Amino acid sequence: MSGHSKFANIKHKKEKNDAAKGKVFTIIGREIVIAVKQGGPDPDNNSKLRDVIAKAKAANMPNDTIKRGIEKAAGAAEADNYENVTYEGYGPGGVAIIVQTLTDNRNRTSADVKSAFSKGSGNIGTPGCVSFMFEEKGQILVSKEDYEGSSDDLMMTALDAGAEDFSDDDEDCYEILTSPDDFSAVREALEKESIPMVSADVVMIPQTRTALTDESDRKNLQRILDLLDESDDVQNVYTNLEGDLDDEE
Repeated sequence: MSGHSKFANIKHKKEKNDAAKGKVFTIIGREIVIAVKQGGPDPDNNSKLRDVIAKAKAANMPNDTIKRGIEKAAGAAEADNYENVTYEGYGPGGVAIIVQTLTDNRNRTSADVKSAFSKGSGNIGTPGCVSFMFEEKGQILVSKEDYEGSSDDLMMTALDAGAEDFSDDDEDCYEILTSPDDFSAVREALEKESIPMVSADVVMIPQTRTALTDESDRKNLQRILDLLDESDDVQNVYTNLEGDLDDEE
């Protein structure tokens, strides 16, 4: 989208996260538990754990905190059993919303998510009601300001490592897309070349966008997003909103 910066979104989210590192660390801590239980505590033999560790370091989580999280997950079979639960629904104006959670209490999480939708004039739907509008992809963003090489070199490095697509259309960053299965390999290839990544994660990318021009609808959608952000169980929230809520006042 012209004039729409993915990098600006990342910076905005990071500023919010920096003000609430407790939640960020809680989310990553749960991801460490899941990764260790699925693939073991050795990052050399667990690509998912390597991805989570990279995310933790990007969020400035101390190394000793990461280490303690891995050791706790590896040594405590009776540790909290987290599960991934995804909610789908519609916000004001028909904006599609996907909420990914990691929870040890489905009832609590469900109540929090339903309350957020309700207070923002949205509606929880059935599984699959909006996910068909999104595509799951590995997404890596590289800051144009921080990367000193050429876009052609970056593109070839990414494609050679297994990336599906490369774009420099964004004003602030290069975007690299992968299949979810190839994400780890591509991220690690860029890491080995010391390429600075602003963000690297498997995300849900909307295939269609919904414009929201009514000010009341925009405020209600913001309320939903703010309430979801307050829940420690909520990992990620994706919408198909056209542009950003703070584009228009």
